[in-house]
Amino acid sequence: MTINKFIEELSKINIKLSEKQLSELEEYYNLLIETNEEFNLTSITKKEDVYLKHFYDSLTIIKAYDLTKPLKICDIGTGAGFPGLVLKIVFPNIEVTLLDALEKRIKFLNKIIQKLNLNNIKAIHERAEIYSKNNKEQFDIVTSRAVAKTNILLELGSQLIKVNGYAIFLKANIDDELEASKHAIKELGFNLENTVKFKLPKEESTRTIVVLKKISKTKNKYPREFNKIKKSPL
Repeated sequence: MTINKFIEELSKINIKLSEKQLSELEEYYNLLIETNEEFNLTSITKKEDVYLKHFYDSLTIIKAYDLTKPLKICDIGTGAGFPGLVLKIVFPNIEVTLLDALEKRIKFLNKIIQKLNLNNIKAIHERAEIYSKNNKEQFDIVTSRAVAKTNILLELGSQLIKVNGYAIFLKANIDDELEASKHAIKELGFNLENTVKFKLPKEESTRTIVVLKKISKTKNKYPREFNKIKKSPL
């Protein structure tokens, strides 16, 4: 995806970038590739692919939820900052917490945040289940992209979300996965509000945005230790 095509496709989902935002994304890309030579952040390095599969894909969350108002968002397993850091650049009104268990990634993210002089965003080196226990109901939205199955992600992030807030996960084609997550969704106090399916431009791969609304408090016993979550998912 060329820059011009990137701008064109974003206009179709009602996103118009300023020159400053385009410059920030370019700086982000350059630092991503530079750092990737030191340690692996992403296997996708070609510029056109980064703009399509990382930048554009992260921004498709706007298909499912209006991010133009003030919101507190936590991105679980953010990796190199997708989608959370991209969302912060494009929607400066939101407050973002980037969460990852690998310290090298957090150092990279802090480098980007400092370089772009971004406000109301922080990168935290912590396991999601531990951070969740200590920050209950602090966020309007918890998001994650290509990290784990829905039932696992939801348990990890459920405590972080305010009642009437949302878990919004960016996934591929997940019909079977959603069926297998029905118990977890109910047990953790959520309701499946919407799924938005579409094809990624150019490569035509299937994407699904899962929108889960928190309708009641999550039981204090969740999230469990990660080895228990992994061994016996809800």
